[in-house]
Amino acid sequence: MITVHHLDNSRSQRVLWLMEELDLPYEIRHYKRNADTMLAPPELKKIHPLGKSPVIDDGENVVAETGAIIEYILQRHGHGRLAPAPGLSSVLDYTYWLHYAEGSAISPLVLKLVFRTIPSRVPWLVRWLTKAISQGVQDQFVDPQAQTHIDFWEASLAGKRWFLGAEFTAADIAMSFPVESAARVGLLNGRQNCQAWLGHISARPAYRRALERGRAA
Repeated sequence: MITVHHLDNSRSQRVLWLMEELDLPYEIRHYKRNADTMLAPPELKKIHPLGKSPVIDDGENVVAETGAIIEYILQRHGHGRLAPAPGLSSVLDYTYWLHYAEGSAISPLVLKLVFRTIPSRVPWLVRWLTKAISQGVQDQFVDPQAQTHIDFWEASLAGKRWFLGAEFTAADIAMSFPVESAARVGLLNGRQNCQAWLGHISARPAYRRALERGRAA
């Protein structure tokens, strides 16, 4: 049975969702972030040397990185579900979205989170200066980069229910983290296609079950 090593408020939530969509039996091992640093606990290093989540173990196999985990689970346990059939033209788009989510898409959003957090973590005497510098970096570099990606998502979802069109795939699961992250930091205002897509994923029963299991520590 697959064990999902799940860190609270992390990218591993998508692995739980994938397991629920496939209706596969699995166990969850819960981990809590350090309240001060928000980093993963050292116990995760016992599973994988980097000590990061998501990571799964399936018998003798330990797999890290969201895209690699999704591909592993689908190849080993998916039986053709949640991915286009080999040879279809949509395979290229599917592969792109699956890996773009953890490659190009997430980088400016992580930077956004970092620069939003920095001012609260410095001594109060220099907090005003740190906040001004942080906001300047966001305004001049981070936000424009993020908006370029969000414009791309918005255009790609025009006239579509899912990123591949009418078919829900694991590419949508992969893309949930960057799109939801953009929504949390207020970058999806006026993006009707992205907002509609978020409504579609949140309406899926497997998505809701995964949230409940992820919260249950």
